[in-house]
Amino acid sequence: MSKRISIKEFQASLSEKLESASMAQPVATVLGVLVGSDRWFVHMTDVNEVLQMPKITPVPLTHSWFLGIANVQGNLYGIADLAAYFGGASTPVEQKSRILLVPPRLEVNCGLLVRRTLGIRNVTDFERVDDGTHFQTGVAGIYKDKLGQRWKELNLRDLVRDEEFLQVAA
Repeated sequence: MSKRISIKEFQASLSEKLESASMAQPVATVLGVLVGSDRWFVHMTDVNEVLQMPKITPVPLTHSWFLGIANVQGNLYGIADLAAYFGGASTPVEQKSRILLVPPRLEVNCGLLVRRTLGIRNVTDFERVDDGTHFQTGVAGIYKDKLGQRWKELNLRDLVRDEEFLQVAA
């Protein structure tokens, strides 16, 4: 037989639980992506939408990493190959390839091609590795997960404000 409690006790208990939950630190989530052969993660607050490959119209006289322009729900987005931009091989467009749309608050209509997504993860699953390397623009840090795999943190805010990234003309 279950213990009976008064409505006052129940409300007090519920109030305590709600208060302690509101004081707890929110858990930040990140989206894991594959860029070339490297594992990266980006904070979910920095991703507006994840899309399958839209039709991309090439733009002449641009860098090879700038794939062109795509119409996404009536808005034009410049699409960049993230792996190629960071000096790797061009990303082959496959069934699992995805475009990460930069959120409007960053004031750049931009989409980033990644090889595939690796799922949503908790930021506490990663441990920062300070190996003394200087990070290039767009890389906020190097991390290891619980399996010892190396991950890079993508800093979209820095990337989309970088003059080199914004200058798509070749």
